[in-house]
Amino acid sequence: MKKVELFFEQLLWKSRFLVLIAVIASLIGSLVLFLVGTLDICKVALKVFYYYLGRGSQDIHEFIVTDIIVAIDIYLVAVVLLMFGAGVYRLFISPIDKSEESGAAHPFNIQTFDELKDKIVRVVVLAVIIEFFRAVVDIQFSTPLDAIYLALSVLALAASVYLMNMSHDKAPGKKNLNP
Repeated sequence: MKKVELFFEQLLWKSRFLVLIAVIASLIGSLVLFLVGTLDICKVALKVFYYYLGRGSQDIHEFIVTDIIVAIDIYLVAVVLLMFGAGVYRLFISPIDKSEESGAAHPFNIQTFDELKDKIVRVVVLAVIIEFFRAVVDIQFSTPLDAIYLALSVLALAASVYLMNMSHDKAPGKKNLNP
């Protein structure tokens, strides 16, 4: 019976390498998104260049802000995938030596699932805020009530960021630098 138990324990221990599938896939996804975001920025830069040369057919002021905001949003999702891949690798396989040398504050130095979740949620909330502001850039106010809804939405976002920062500052092991 002891041999069966030992066999299953070894099997369970080695099964942790299954997370490499998620790590590799998230790194590939991150690379793809970094490339897409960069190509989007290059495309905007090219359109701006042509516009100022007098060859552009579209006014850049109609799209430049929203296109750059979309690219930033893509970069943030790429960062989430990168942090997820590094965090899962560190939690299941092995600490990353270079990040260990960089100190505890490095984003790849994730000690627990809660810390990984917290870092990912923070970046996702930032991406949602950026997406919100991208949508707001194109808003057309038809009634004063629309402006009130916008103000309430901004207030709700500000409150969520404030509460998120409060919970982050009070996390165990965090020093509160505010008096």
